[in-house]
Amino acid sequence: MSNVRSGGRILVDNLVAQGCDRIFTVPGESFLAVLDALHDTPAIDLVVCRQEGGVAYMAEADGKMTGRPGIAFVTRGPGATNASVGVHVAFQDSTPMILFVGDVARGDRDREGFQEVDFAAMFRPLAKWAARIDDATRIPEYVARAYATAMAGRPGPVVLALPEDMLRDMVEVTDRPRVAPPVQTADPMAVATMMDLLKDACSPVAIVGGAGWDAGAAHHFAQFAERIGLPVACAFRRQDAIPNESPIYAGNLGYGPNPKLVERVENADLLIVVGPRLGEATTDGYTLVTPDHPGQTLVHVHPDANELNRVYKTCLPICADMREFAELVAAWEDEVIHFDAGAEAHREWLDWSTAKPTEAGLDLGQAVTALRAALPSDTIVCNGAGNFSGWFHRFWHYDTLPCQLAPTNGSMGYGLPAAVAAARRFPARTVVCAAGDGDFLMNGQELATAIRYGASMLVLVIDNGAYGTIRMHQEREYPERLSGTELVNPDFAALGRAYGAWAETIERTADFAPALARALGQQGVRLLHLKTDVEHITSATTITRIRERARS
Repeated sequence: MSNVRSGGRILVDNLVAQGCDRIFTVPGESFLAVLDALHDTPAIDLVVCRQEGGVAYMAEADGKMTGRPGIAFVTRGPGATNASVGVHVAFQDSTPMILFVGDVARGDRDREGFQEVDFAAMFRPLAKWAARIDDATRIPEYVARAYATAMAGRPGPVVLALPEDMLRDMVEVTDRPRVAPPVQTADPMAVATMMDLLKDACSPVAIVGGAGWDAGAAHHFAQFAERIGLPVACAFRRQDAIPNESPIYAGNLGYGPNPKLVERVENADLLIVVGPRLGEATTDGYTLVTPDHPGQTLVHVHPDANELNRVYKTCLPICADMREFAELVAAWEDEVIHFDAGAEAHREWLDWSTAKPTEAGLDLGQAVTALRAALPSDTIVCNGAGNFSGWFHRFWHYDTLPCQLAPTNGSMGYGLPAAVAAARRFPARTVVCAAGDGDFLMNGQELATAIRYGASMLVLVIDNGAYGTIRMHQEREYPERLSGTELVNPDFAALGRAYGAWAETIERTADFAPALARALGQQGVRLLHLKTDVEHITSATTITRIRERARS
C-alpha cells in the first residue's frame, strides 16, 4: 500500500504521533496544505484566534500546563513578527513550545518576496532552535527533533519555517515515534553533600519553581521541606510551585514581595535553589541574591547543565530532572535536624497575604478576598503585566499546579489568551483572567475566540485609566510630571457584551461580592469591569506616598 502523502499531511500526522491534540492559529495562505490536512484530523482541536500574538500566548500557556510543546501555526512576515512576543515569553519562562511559520516558496527565497523574512536569523536569539524544512521527506525528523529540543534540559521554544511549495510536495516517508525528554537522575553523592550542608546550616531557605517543575516535583519537594521545616519561597510568578497552604510555604519573590521574606533570604546562610534560573525579577535586579552571594552557600539544582554557574557562582551544582531530585530528597533516610523557620515563615506569609481594608473606593484587596471565598482552590488565575497583578500575587492563595499562568518576562496582553487556553485544556476547572486596562486592550480581541469556543471564564478588567506600572516609576523619578501614561478607555462592560459576554461595571467595594455572585450564576464568559482609583497604585503604597518619598 502506498504511503505517498503531501508535506502538509505528513506534518499533521507527525504532530499526532507526538501527542499533539491542539493547535492555535490564525490561518494563512502559506500553509493551506496543513489546514487541508487538519480538516480530516479529528484528533487535533484547531483553535482559530484573532491575532498571532494571541496565538503564541495560547500555545505558550498550553505548554506550561501540559509539559509538552504548545503548538502554534502562523503565516510569514506580519504573522511571524506578531507571534514573536509569545516565543520570547516561552524562552524566558522556560516553556516548551513550537511555532510553525508558513514561508515563501523555495524558488522565491532571497528575493525579498511577499512578506519574506529570514526566520532562522530572526528567531535565533529568541528560540532554542530555529530552522527551515526544505525537504518534505525530512518532516518526521524535524518534528521529532523540535519536540526533543523544546523539552530537553531547560525547556523552551522552537521555530520551524515551512515553504509553502514544500508542504504541497507528494513524497513517501516513515513517521517518527513519540519522543520523551531524557531523564537526568540526581547524583546521590551530590544530594548527600547538600544534606550535610543542611545539617550545618542555621537559616536555610529554598527557592523553587521554574524549568521542568511539575506536579510531581511539587508534591515530593513539599514532603521533604515539611519534614524538616525548611522555608520554601517561590520564584517570580511561580507561586503554584507548591500549594500555598503548605505549612512551610514562605511566599513569593519578585516585584513587591513580603519584606520579611526579603529579610529572610538576605540573612540565609544556605540557599537551595531548585528550578529557577535566579533571573532579574526573582532576585530584584541581582541584588537580593547577588551573583557572588558572599556569606551564603548556594546549592543550585537545574535540569540544564548550561544554566549552572552561568550567572551565579554555584557552590554545589546539581544537574537533575526536577521530579527525580524531589523524589530522592523526599525519600532520603538520613534525617536532618528540624527547623522552626518553616512554620515561622508561613505565619509571616499568612499575615502578609491577608488583605486589610483600605480607603480605596474599590478595594482590590477585599475583592481578591471575596474571590477566594467564592471560587474553588484549584482555580487557574491568568494575568499579563501591570501593577494590577500585584494584588493577586499578594492576596490570592495558589493551590494545585497549574494554578498560575503569568509571564515571567512581564509581557502585557498575556492573561486573556492564557485563560482561553486554560479553559480549553481544563473545561471543568474555574478560570479567571485578571487584566489591567492597558493590559486587556493588547489582546482583548481574543474575547471573540473565547466566545466562539464556548469557554467558561471570569474576566476582571481592572481599570485605573493609566499604564500603572510606568506611572509608578514616573512618579518616583519625576513626581507630578505625567507624560504618556494616562489612558482614555472604552466602557469595558459594553465592549464585553458586544462580544457576547455577560458583563457588569463595579465602582465600590460593597458592590463587588454581589456582582461576583451574579457573574458566577451565568454561563460562558463573564466580564466584570472594575473601575479603580490610580491613587492606589499598588497593594502596598499610593501615589501620594511615592511623591513624598521622591521629594524627601
